[in-house]
Amino acid sequence: MSRKRLIGTVVILISLPVVLTAFEAISFRVRNRNNGFMISSGEKREYLLYVPRSYDRTKPAPLVISMHGAGGSPMQQLSLSQWNRLADTQGFIVVYPSGLEGVGPKVWRVGSDFAKDVRFISEIIDSVEAAYNVDPARIYANGFSNGGGMAFVLSCTMSDRIAAVGMVGAAQTLPWSWCTEHRAVPMIAFHGTADRFAFYNGGQSWVAPHPFPAVPIWTANWARRNRCAPRPVESVVARDVTRREYAHCADDAAVALYIVEGGGHTWPGGGPLPEWFVGPDSRSIDATSIILTFFREHPLAAKSSSRDGARWRSVVGEALLP
Repeated sequence: MSRKRLIGTVVILISLPVVLTAFEAISFRVRNRNNGFMISSGEKREYLLYVPRSYDRTKPAPLVISMHGAGGSPMQQLSLSQWNRLADTQGFIVVYPSGLEGVGPKVWRVGSDFAKDVRFISEIIDSVEAAYNVDPARIYANGFSNGGGMAFVLSCTMSDRIAAVGMVGAAQTLPWSWCTEHRAVPMIAFHGTADRFAFYNGGQSWVAPHPFPAVPIWTANWARRNRCAPRPVESVVARDVTRREYAHCADDAAVALYIVEGGGHTWPGGGPLPEWFVGPDSRSIDATSIILTFFREHPLAAKSSSRDGARWRSVVGEALLP
């Protein structure tokens, strides 16, 4: 009997790591699963929706759309940006869409095939508006890295629905001339001067087939799009952060860039990323709180539901025709 017990104990001990590994894998899957999906353009698309307890259905709530970087996920973007923390106290709704996963990691298709992703985001907004009391003048988009590039796409294709956009460590892979939308869309960006992926001063990176534009030039181009005063105003907001703002813009659509000196490919003040891989992270500012303040200051004007937005919806629809 003692021998059988000994053998049984050994079997249990040998099996325990396998069982624990399986349990951890299942737990990880549960913690990181999305809670919404739809069929968009013939593809199954997923998203993570967060409606805080402070949501009051009698009051129109803002909607914040936050997009992950290449290889990320909705849960990873939630952890990185920590939008839910502010949603709990401020009563707005957050949705984290998932990029499409093909032969490689999940990405936003910000090249010539952007139309399907634009339609997906538009249909998410439709779905949330159908279920909740959403303020149509306060729908905002923001993203990290590749998700920041997608925010640029939305500012050009959905300017009649997206009030303002935010970008952190944005990876811009489309030429500025691609955007022909003339509506002045407010924009706030954060970028580290030591970003190892989307270089602050532009140039060829190992993560993209084409060189990235220089962030200061990209920001200045956006200011010209918004018809801002040509000379920005700079102010030091922290020991390692400088704010560069273009003011006196059309429709009060300000453009602001937070330059993080020595900062890496990170979300300042957000969830941690491995520093050995992405570079130094600044804790001097909280990018999410600053973006929220910027969003609050820039609701969508009624006149912004323009023919340009309808024209882009038509273009997107035509791009999806067989």
